[in-house]
Amino acid sequence: MNIRTAVLTISTRGSRGERDTDASGTIIKEMVREIGCTVNEYAIIPDDEETIVAQLRYLTEKVQAALVLTTGGTGISATDVTPEATLAVIERRLPGFEEAMRAAGFNKTPYAILSRGVCGTCQKSLIINLPGNPKGVRENLEAVLQVIPHAIRVLQNETVADGDHGFPGPTD
Repeated sequence: MNIRTAVLTISTRGSRGERDTDASGTIIKEMVREIGCTVNEYAIIPDDEETIVAQLRYLTEKVQAALVLTTGGTGISATDVTPEATLAVIERRLPGFEEAMRAAGFNKTPYAILSRGVCGTCQKSLIINLPGNPKGVRENLEAVLQVIPHAIRVLQNETVADGDHGFPGPTD
């Protein structure tokens, strides 16, 4: 399965060219290759809610990326507005993804519970907010990585008969 993917790094300093590298974006691009993703879109934008909303809408509506991964802006500082922007765009929230990611992070550091990352769907796109910290990106993405292809197949109506969610049942 070739998954059309977009990576969106949310960093005001990064968008102004004040950072040498985007370590978190690089980690995301490397990790998603494991599950058949092709990163077709990549951008670094500032921590600005209107800008984030516009970019998420562009990536889901115009580009029609099946998977949109954001990194950054999920904390509790005044400038962290990625979750609010994502909530303005998604149609259905995926709390299981959010819970799994926070739990995985919490197993490594208690500070992970400060992450407010949101996951959800917009049309036929899956949007996942990841932290800005490279270590947090790796831990959070590892928690949900293997579920992403199935979630996208379901979202795009490529699989799942009524009641079948890909889990072994009593007759499997």
